[in-house]
Amino acid sequence: MKLDLDRGIIEECRACARAIADEVVREARAVTTTSIERAVVRLLGVDGVDSSGVPLPNVLVDEFRRANRLAGGAAQAVAELVALGMTPQQVAETAASGELRARWCEDTEGGAEALDAYRTRAALEPYVEAGLARIRASVERRDEFLGLYGHGQEPLLYVIVATGNIYEDVVQAEAAAHAGADIIAVIRSTAQSLLDYVPYGATTEGYGGTFATQENFRIMRRALDEASAATGRYIRLVNYCSGLCMPEIAAMGAFERLDMMLNDSMYGILFRDINLRRTFADQYFSRMINAYADVVINTGEDNYLTTADAVDEAHTVLASQFINEALARRSGLRPDRMGLGHAFEIDPALPNSFLYELAHAQLARDIFPEAPLKYMPPTKHMTGDVFRGYVMNAMFNLVGVTSGQSIQLLGMLTEAIHTPHIQDRYLAVKNAKYVFGAARDLGNEISFAPGGIIQTRAAEVLSKAHAALLRANELGLPGAIAEGMFGGISRRSDQGRGLDGVIERVADYWNPFEDRLRDELGLNPSEGV
Repeated sequence: MKLDLDRGIIEECRACARAIADEVVREARAVTTTSIERAVVRLLGVDGVDSSGVPLPNVLVDEFRRANRLAGGAAQAVAELVALGMTPQQVAETAASGELRARWCEDTEGGAEALDAYRTRAALEPYVEAGLARIRASVERRDEFLGLYGHGQEPLLYVIVATGNIYEDVVQAEAAAHAGADIIAVIRSTAQSLLDYVPYGATTEGYGGTFATQENFRIMRRALDEASAATGRYIRLVNYCSGLCMPEIAAMGAFERLDMMLNDSMYGILFRDINLRRTFADQYFSRMINAYADVVINTGEDNYLTTADAVDEAHTVLASQFINEALARRSGLRPDRMGLGHAFEIDPALPNSFLYELAHAQLARDIFPEAPLKYMPPTKHMTGDVFRGYVMNAMFNLVGVTSGQSIQLLGMLTEAIHTPHIQDRYLAVKNAKYVFGAARDLGNEISFAPGGIIQTRAAEVLSKAHAALLRANELGLPGAIAEGMFGGISRRSDQGRGLDGVIERVADYWNPFEDRLRDELGLNPSEGV
């Protein structure tokens, strides 16, 4: 630990975060959501759209909700029909034709409730196993690529594409990979997080990004595999596992071998006004899927510094990292799969701003030594002066390599001005490669003066984060969010988008994937109950 931090305070922070996470998980496991149940039927193999273009998972789950069956889990309702000789896909197609309820009553002679629960659940087991086997096959394929090409040298160069057209995204992604990028993130179309369904098929029109669909995932994955073969490096793929369809996108990403997912416990609540109960339930299950798929999650603490001052509120980033870590562990994610986020966002006019940025970055690395930390570039204080922006990005890259960051989201000359042009991306990679090469071992050669600016600043941020976590533990995380602790944004648990999709579970609720994942990830069955 280079900063000589108080280990006792760090452990107290983790203890508070564990207590906060336990309460969040307890509440999350008391409910299900429409998006969780749609993820379940997707994992069972349901795919496609009806004659009006509505995704079949939505059609089926909506039908079950009208029949008051979601409180017990969509899997139980599907299983009862599978036991009568249908496949999950046929169940969904029958729902789309409007004939499901009649078929249900006719075949069960008195209603599905009369069927033996054990027999019906056993009938679904082959489909559960097939869904999990498909995810395992993706993990094995990734391991083959990593065994062939290696993991790459950190900080890994993370570059975004955002044309709105998946085929144009492929062209830009391939160019970035050949220029030296290690990670390609396909930015999601503006406001897709607020859609309560996942668009279907390849898409060519999106605003500010490209729609996250399973077919788009498949198209980009295939292109990046070809780029990996051409460059001799494994090129990783990233998308957004957030919003109202968080668990569904986790399932789709697991099937199509995405390597990283933006998956934060509070981002949707704070910045998209998605209901708190919905978000916590969805993130709990989505992270279990991500853990099973060996996906690295990227959390969103950097966003707090776009709405709050990066110096005054730096402690909220650290407090949130502790909470994200604790919640991720309760979903089975290993520490080396927690890409905790932070950002280089201090006003460059502040004297010694570089030292403060280095203090914050080193603080994250010292406290989370195993985490593949994701470091975000300057955005808030970027201007149209591309020369100044290029220098700011070089300073950001210098902090990244010196403090041992794992994932470096490269800053663009025109960051926050417009969607980056191809040359912006090329110059961003060139900047990072120069700085990373020139200062590769700088962090191993330097130490920080006891009582100096960097150590003092780090200790101050840790102390304030400790106080914030004590307060959050006292209030509960919903109370802390209502108080505006994170990003200066207040949200209440009885408000927000998607609340109508939260359903209290009944005593015999069944989600076979949650049960299997808890078992295979080694989670305590009673944890959070």
